[in-house]
Amino acid sequence: MSAEILLDTNVLVYAFDADERVKQTRALEVLVALQRRGSAAVSSQVLGEFFVTATRKFPTSMDASVAASHVQRFAEVFEVLDCGLAVTLEALRGVVRYRLAFYDAQVWATARLNHVALVLSEDLPGAAEIEGVRFANPFAQDFDVSALG
Repeated sequence: MSAEILLDTNVLVYAFDADERVKQTRALEVLVALQRRGSAAVSSQVLGEFFVTATRKFPTSMDASVAASHVQRFAEVFEVLDCGLAVTLEALRGVVRYRLAFYDAQVWATARLNHVALVLSEDLPGAAEIEGVRFANPFAQDFDVSALG
C-alpha cells in the first residue's frame, strides 16, 4: 500500500466520542471513505495516542482491552508508519523552524519522510502546506468527504 493520506489522532478519537455527535458522524464518514479508498495510513504515534485518549481522557473511559482491539483493527485497515529516530529529528526541525507543537510536528514529519501528501487533522494548520505536506481539517464545514473515496 502506498499511503496518500495520514490520519491524526483526533480523527480516530472522534469516531468514539459520543459527546461530540457531529464530529463523531464526520469521523466515521472519513474512516469509512478511507477504508474503501485503501490508501490511508496512521502512525505508531497516533495509535498510541488513541489508546491513551480512549482509556484515560474520555468522560467514560474505554476499557483497555476494548481500546487495544480498536488499535489492532486500525492497524489492519490502515498502513502503519513507524516513528523512529529520523521522524523524531525531523519533528524537532519542524518545532524549531515552523513553531509546531512537538506531537503535531511528529505527525508532519511522519508524513513528509514517508512522502504522504495530505494529513487529516483538526489540530494542524488548516488549508496550509509545509514542505509538500498539506493539511486539511476533516471537521471543517467545507471539507468534502466524498472526495476521499
